[in-house]
Amino acid sequence: MEAVREKLRRELQQLEEELHHKLPKEIQKAREFGDLRENAEYKAALERQSIVSARIGQLRVRLSEVESIDIEKLPKDRVAYGSKVVLYDLDREEEIEYRLVSTEESDPDNGLISTSSPIGQALIGRKEGDEFKVKTPKGLRNFELSELTTVHDLKDED
Repeated sequence: MEAVREKLRRELQQLEEELHHKLPKEIQKAREFGDLRENAEYKAALERQSIVSARIGQLRVRLSEVESIDIEKLPKDRVAYGSKVVLYDLDREEEIEYRLVSTEESDPDNGLISTSSPIGQALIGRKEGDEFKVKTPKGLRNFELSELTTVHDLKDED
């Protein structure tokens, strides 16, 4: 989780530097070109300023959310952030292993799925043996949670 916090902090710092130092210089330079109504550089700089401001707001909210996660308060017997799960796909008759992570850590090709993904959302709060359906972009899928290792169990393994 610390790596996610650091990644968010770095991006926030870079964008604040751009917003408060680089963009004002670009806007001032663009103003010097004259007529602001037909000044593409000026319009582009203002648009970038708006985008950067919005992203800074998003990052501050997300950083606050990430910093408020208390691993000790996560359930010890149900799926939550950090859990490793083995699912049995009832339709395809195959096992799939996932680890539930934050959006920033998500890498589905390597078995890291976000808690906000369709499967991630469907898993939250489940126990071993639970069967459930998930509407995915590829259609409805049926799973059984065959194995659960919570973040607490994983911490004990380290």
